[in-house]
Amino acid sequence: MPVSYRIPSAELHQAIDQLAAEIARRHAKTKRIVLLGVANGGIELARRIGAKLPQFPVGTIDISFHRDDIGNQPIPKEYQPTVIPVDVTGATVVLVDDVLHTGRTIKAALDELFDHGRPAKVELAVLIERGGHLLPVAADYTGLTLDVTGTEKVVVKLDPSDPAHDHVEIVPAKTR
Repeated sequence: MPVSYRIPSAELHQAIDQLAAEIARRHAKTKRIVLLGVANGGIELARRIGAKLPQFPVGTIDISFHRDDIGNQPIPKEYQPTVIPVDVTGATVVLVDDVLHTGRTIKAALDELFDHGRPAKVELAVLIERGGHLLPVAADYTGLTLDVTGTEKVVVKLDPSDPAHDHVEIVPAKTR
């Protein structure tokens, strides 16, 4: 698949640092906060942010059973179950995902989250804001904003074993 644009690791690492710093600044006095990486793309990003903010517990939230296209998109082979390390009732939850596009993934993440309790507040941190929202969803924290057309796809690669290999590619989207 031809790559039309590539963002290198250094720029991504700077954006991740910016996300962590902004979350820390805004929540310096927040008592109960948890970072939840949206499976699958947000899991490694949440871990990276959590490593910079060790005072905040980090978990994962799986949206597989809340997707509105589950009939067309089977549950991925790399299934990651929801693991929430603390009670979310009354807590501030920061959902963390790699790319914000239509907003449907975040809607599914909210559905899954509320199956586990009622947070006091929910915020959204995304590495890439690419536009094209179909739902009224906006990120509270954004690493990078890209101008991407509907015929392109943003692919984020965060390598857990070697962050030097991290990158983002913009590639032609598959047509259905």
